[in-house]
Amino acid sequence: MERRALVLGGGGVTGVAWEIGLLHGLAERGVDLTAADLFVGTSAGSVVAAQLTDGVRVDELYERELADQTGDTNATIGSRVLLGFVLAALWPGGRARGRARLGRAALKAHTVPESERRTAIASRVRRDEWPAARLLVPAVEARTGEVAVFDRDSGASLIDAVAASCAVPLVWPPMTVNGHRYIDGGVRSVANVDLARGYERVVVVAPLTAAVRRADRPGAQAAALGPGVRTAVVSPTDAALTAIGRNPLDPARRAPAARAGRAQATEVIDRVRAAWN
Repeated sequence: MERRALVLGGGGVTGVAWEIGLLHGLAERGVDLTAADLFVGTSAGSVVAAQLTDGVRVDELYERELADQTGDTNATIGSRVLLGFVLAALWPGGRARGRARLGRAALKAHTVPESERRTAIASRVRRDEWPAARLLVPAVEARTGEVAVFDRDSGASLIDAVAASCAVPLVWPPMTVNGHRYIDGGVRSVANVDLARGYERVVVVAPLTAAVRRADRPGAQAAALGPGVRTAVVSPTDAALTAIGRNPLDPARRAPAARAGRAQATEVIDRVRAAWN
């Protein structure tokens, strides 16, 4: 039996909304990606993956995005944060060292308390138990730059794992899991598609696709999964990007982003179906 993986990339609160809208639109057209054997969720994608594997219907999640405009209106991914990601990728002496440099800067940054961020994540991920479905949630240890991939056997609670993967450095505090502080899994890769290696059919939903190294981009990672693997990588169209806006942390763009994702399903349904079914 062929095994299928759904990879959900990072992209802030607008990325959550766009992903849910796209998944809803695909389901309306007969392609249910929630039947995956593996879910890989990075940052925003970990929120969506945790919700889907909890059994919440995607149409219900979609309606929540339209109705809920809450979030930190002061949060923004500015030039300092983007520069930190670039330096983390290019820092001499190894990629882990670059990630650690960004992690140490995040540890010194003045942000909200960890408890506040965990509460925010818990308002979306309402169960703290890992699902029966296989779910992988990557994050980066702030002091060492080493990558951790949390799952049901990692000893981490689900909410803690998702909070760690969503800890955008210099915006949100590094989150404590099992005595270590972690920053956003997107510091390693915006989607971490390579974690789906070994699966025969892989659909990647990636709100963000930029990466300093070409090999880290979702499309390149999908192509590197191996011969015979059927893949489809979906990222926002120009129209969707306009709806999403420039600040992926802007809660006022949640509803427009969700609607744009749902509308985009019409354009991608054929190639997603070919990879999935």
